[in-house]
Amino acid sequence: MPNEISKNQDILFSDIRQIIEEARSVVSQTINVGLTRSYWSIGKRIRQDVLHGERAEYGQQIISTLSRQLTEEYGRGWNSKQLQHFIRFFDRFPEQEIVSTLSRQLSWSHFKEIIYVDSDLAVDFYAQMCRIERWNVRVLREKIQSMLFERTAISQKPEELARKELQTLREEDQLSPDLVFRNPYVLDFLGLKDTFLEKDLEQAILDKLEHFLLELGRGFAFLERQKRMIIDGQDYKLDLLFYHRKLKRLVAIDLKIGKFKAEYKGQMELYLRWLEKNETEPDEGMPIGLILCAEGNTEQIELLQLDETNIKVGQYITQYLPKDLLKKKLHQFVAASRKQMENK
Repeated sequence: MPNEISKNQDILFSDIRQIIEEARSVVSQTINVGLTRSYWSIGKRIRQDVLHGERAEYGQQIISTLSRQLTEEYGRGWNSKQLQHFIRFFDRFPEQEIVSTLSRQLSWSHFKEIIYVDSDLAVDFYAQMCRIERWNVRVLREKIQSMLFERTAISQKPEELARKELQTLREEDQLSPDLVFRNPYVLDFLGLKDTFLEKDLEQAILDKLEHFLLELGRGFAFLERQKRMIIDGQDYKLDLLFYHRKLKRLVAIDLKIGKFKAEYKGQMELYLRWLEKNETEPDEGMPIGLILCAEGNTEQIELLQLDETNIKVGQYITQYLPKDLLKKKLHQFVAASRKQMENK
């Protein structure tokens, strides 16, 4: 009997704890939604009804006075810098309906990171990807610092097309490959030396698979290494095979340690056709290939029109660099990519 009482007591405690935790979660979410919407409304009120068309020094005087009044009434948390955040919040998210939807999944801390990125497209990108992939604030900050938006293909597209893809993501939760794949990939966590072989790169990725999956992005699932394919009685082996849950496609990854070569396209096409014939389920899309190279050959990639196929080419950075140097290198890469797009 004592054992039965103890067991029932444990069950009772577990059930009550679950009720409390669920209630706390609901309350926390409700408070976050309420606070975020109020911050947006404050920013709108100040921007539209007070600062609109006024001189900068006059606006600063109003904000300073308002900050002092609010602090006297409500205590800490209403300094001038905070009010400037609210104004910026309204400026970057002028549509209340979008804020209402996002605030159910993003905290005010998320919004504070997003509103200071460079462009409206980047704001929309980080907000939607944060919602879809459920990034915490630390991960969001890391994504922004690593210039994730600039490294995705969508940032290189004409603005109208980019906005259309982001709208589809916002309204239908539908990811496109251009939102998933990036270039370059930062693989400095692999700990590789200056000189290494393809097998070393593959093994390092498998040893740090969790880190590699984080760099690939949410939705990737690892399936196999050295995927064997028998074609015309001959063995072929694909380095890595993944599956992307949102895209519902197999993703074949081929690792190369040198520059991209035109012959890699034919090899990847063979892998993709085999996977389509032998591994793809009826409800899945066509497999996608990702050729990871130490360097790209821009003209060859352009002439092969790989951006119009299911084959992506991505460069990777394995050398550890301090944040400032890494950011500089990424800026140089992005600038070169944009110049290439302009010259098409």
